[in-house]
Amino acid sequence: MPTFTALTTVPGKPAADALGEAMEELIPEPTGVGVFEIEDGSGLWEVGGYFTETPDLAGLALLAAMHGARDFTISELPEIDWVAKVKRELSPVEAGRFFVYGSHDADQVPEGKVALLIEAAMAFGTGHHGTTLGCLRALDRLANDGFVGCNVADIGCGTAVLAMAAASIWPGEVLASDIDEVAVDVAEANVAGNGLAGRVTCLEAAGFDHDRLRAAAPFDLVFANILKGPLIMLAPDMAAHIESGGYAILSGILNDQAEEVGRVYAENGFLVVNKEQIGDWTTFCIRK
Repeated sequence: MPTFTALTTVPGKPAADALGEAMEELIPEPTGVGVFEIEDGSGLWEVGGYFTETPDLAGLALLAAMHGARDFTISELPEIDWVAKVKRELSPVEAGRFFVYGSHDADQVPEGKVALLIEAAMAFGTGHHGTTLGCLRALDRLANDGFVGCNVADIGCGTAVLAMAAASIWPGEVLASDIDEVAVDVAEANVAGNGLAGRVTCLEAAGFDHDRLRAAAPFDLVFANILKGPLIMLAPDMAAHIESGGYAILSGILNDQAEEVGRVYAENGFLVVNKEQIGDWTTFCIRK
């Protein structure tokens, strides 16, 4: 199946966001749209879309003119086995004591590291993204400071890499939930592949909306590596489901969103223990 890209640049974030939203209404519709700042001091933002059918060239030209963008550059990508390519190019990740790797790098696991196997085909939450890396580092710091998680939950777990990391260093069961059924299937496959069946339980749930999560609360540590909007909406529930003195590790937060997220959680009774920026992303470790 051919894949087409349509890329342009536009001055300023508001115009870029508006153009990205408008692209989602095209027919044929894109399979994905991305908006990224070009970090060269130019003030330009790149807006791009992926299509599995030839995109509407006239529609793209009209959108570019309406939003003050350059003409779109349309390209057809060669058909590539992307999983095989990722396996060749995706290197293992070290985050403190943790070593995240694919099966193609099984011979590279160092002695003394907590090894977490995540297959390349299961790409959301491999540890390479600044959000997952930040969460693993935050977990490592907590453990180094002597904290032991006895009742841990991973909300919006994706691959369940964070839940597995906690289960690998502490006793007890970890609950890992995601709103997406496919993500839960991926998480269960990873848990089995890492020999953690019975130690990490995967649930389909929005936030804490599951009988198992409600029954297990209050937690002493909760991961939530999601996005700014859901994190803000989840703040009162986080306060309700974390014990006094317990921790939350939050990510999925762009650096320019960190102040707002931090303020909302402060209003819900949390203090910042640590904040780390990795690339464009901020990770918080906070305590109730």
